[in-house]
Amino acid sequence: METFDYVIIGAGSAGSVLTNRLSEDAGTRVCVLEAGPSDWHPYIHLPAGFIKTFHMKSVNWAYQQEVGPYTGGRSIYAPRGKTLGGSSSINGHIYNRGQRQDFDTWAQLGNCGWGYPDVLPYFRRMEKRIGEGDDTYRGRNGNLTVTTMDWQDPLCEAFMAGAVSLGIPRNPDYNGQIQEGVSYCQRTILNGRRVSAATAFLHPARKRPNVDVRTHAHVTGIIFEGKRAVGVRYNRGGKHGDPLDIRATKEVILSGGAYNSPQLLQLSGVGSPDLLQAHGIEVRHALPGVGEGLQDHYAPRSVARVKNIRTINEMRRGLSLWGEAIKWATTRRGLLSLSPTMVYCFWHSGETTESSDLQLTFTPASYKEGVQGQLEDEPGMTVASWQQRPESRGYVRIRSADPFAPPERMTSLVARISRGSPCLPPRL
Repeated sequence: METFDYVIIGAGSAGSVLTNRLSEDAGTRVCVLEAGPSDWHPYIHLPAGFIKTFHMKSVNWAYQQEVGPYTGGRSIYAPRGKTLGGSSSINGHIYNRGQRQDFDTWAQLGNCGWGYPDVLPYFRRMEKRIGEGDDTYRGRNGNLTVTTMDWQDPLCEAFMAGAVSLGIPRNPDYNGQIQEGVSYCQRTILNGRRVSAATAFLHPARKRPNVDVRTHAHVTGIIFEGKRAVGVRYNRGGKHGDPLDIRATKEVILSGGAYNSPQLLQLSGVGSPDLLQAHGIEVRHALPGVGEGLQDHYAPRSVARVKNIRTINEMRRGLSLWGEAIKWATTRRGLLSLSPTMVYCFWHSGETTESSDLQLTFTPASYKEGVQGQLEDEPGMTVASWQQRPESRGYVRIRSADPFAPPERMTSLVARISRGSPCLPPRL
């Protein structure tokens, strides 16, 4: 059986960063297991390619939420990256930190080391900010390049002017000292190409001789000795591939994301005894909280028709699209270098709210009704809105003992309050 110091399950945002940091020690051997393929597909690296990867099952788990009464009987689509870089390889490339108050509240609840002063050095170390920003809050020498939208659009300007007229100020850096305000988006795009976690962290680490990255490696279980994780079992080549075991002398690191991580724990016997026993899985560690408390941000879209001005809806068709393709190929600018969201706005729902609890986005484009990823034929623009602190809670639970069956996911249960946890320092 092969042996490494660390075995990392999942090559997404967290797994890519961990691989880079741990392998800086030349004496440490790191193995990374990713269920999906390499991030070779051109649509991953072309910023506008998100409209394709959003539904591309070769690089996307393409999960569906369970039908529930709070979603009008609808199943909400839940895309998750299934490739090197994980969701950072298929998302809308937006770079947006959490709020200072949220981090401080976590620390006050007992999570020592997670206050804003504790996490800020990690944010600064991680990023390479190109553009405006106070170096007290922004990093200039990190792996992850962060730029500001360079597309100036009259509809975007009109939206921001409308926000200012309502008392919402322009904010040149919502990832700086203050988040509230409206501005063009910051994104992980450089020279017209996506900067994913794999591009920024994993691929540089793969050049080191102590890093072994394996794609199409679907992990089926964690190997335990007593209650200590000592290795991983996976199928090389996917569902019908060869089963293999590898050992970790130091740690097995589970970084499969909000859905896949709890699923794997449950498949490995860690979770609610009732759930595990119902599927014939031996209980190795009774931990009912595994998979519970899932949160998500639902974002309803408000769409309006536009007259007397072009929108992205028309620009992506016919000769206009060919012209945009030539522009991207020669200058790395234009329509194909854009993110799905162009303007971000953070604000509060009332004067008594201590910090912004609302997030709005704007783009001079619109999708067909009920379809995410297919632009309308008519000119349109869209405002999407989020509740910054969703009150609903859901769960992730296995459907069976089959590691290749998608887990059951629900995010519309009644609200409940978390009371924090013992002091645990961050590990980055």
